[in-house]
Amino acid sequence: MTTDAQAAPIGQTVKANGLDIYYEEVGTGAPLIMLHGGTATGSSWRPHLAALTPHFRVLMPDSRAHGRTNNPSGALSYSGMADDWAAFVQALGLAKPFFFGYSDGGQTALEIGMRHPSLAGALVIGGATYQFSKLYYETVNGFSFITNGAVDLAKMERLEPEWVAMLKADHAQPNDPDKWQRLLTQITPLWLTPLAYTLADLRTISAPSLILVGDRDEGTPVEQAVDMYRTIPNVDLAILPHADHGSAGWLGSGPNPLFTAVVAAFLLRVQAAGNA
Repeated sequence: MTTDAQAAPIGQTVKANGLDIYYEEVGTGAPLIMLHGGTATGSSWRPHLAALTPHFRVLMPDSRAHGRTNNPSGALSYSGMADDWAAFVQALGLAKPFFFGYSDGGQTALEIGMRHPSLAGALVIGGATYQFSKLYYETVNGFSFITNGAVDLAKMERLEPEWVAMLKADHAQPNDPDKWQRLLTQITPLWLTPLAYTLADLRTISAPSLILVGDRDEGTPVEQAVDMYRTIPNVDLAILPHADHGSAGWLGSGPNPLFTAVVAAFLLRVQAAGNA
């Protein structure tokens, strides 16, 4: 017998907010929307499914401009992607879904909490911040993202060949082989424009939330995660040991079991409280 944890995700497309959003779905139970990081796709969540699909109906969409989802406007913003997911929820008729976002997905989950306060049943805000730090900008520049709209592709292909290979595999479409390069150009304003959040903005988040960060995250200092924990009204904080931004979800060559175990425990606790 094939269990939900072993079942293959089913891919499909839905129209929402002017986009053709591709997503994969697997599992049964309360809906859980997984928001991937920048330059990844929804399928990047597959190694983490075993801890989640026994309890949740997991939906793993490709965000705007990523993978098989289009981007007619040619623009990317966290607020715009929050609106995409509000429309996605409406198009699928979901009631109070849980959101689990990491990196850009975490930033978008943060925006959802502020911009659409009644949308989510719970938010996991992973690898996200409310202010970009100096180290963050140095890290992004080091990855060849120079200024808005400018990426040093030659440097990236020289220094990050595995990343470039992944970009080509995940984003280049048969009828659009250059989509991966366009994605990099479009993502630069997202990564280089200073965030304009205030602590007052964070106080407007009403959904039960989990702030999740690695203790060595280059983009999200632990001090900022603590600030968010002290400010958002209904929030938990999880700091993963010996984990930077890229390795928080991974341990060696496989998924970090602590990463999804913490998230699953949080969501199940929220679900139990809602059913009490």
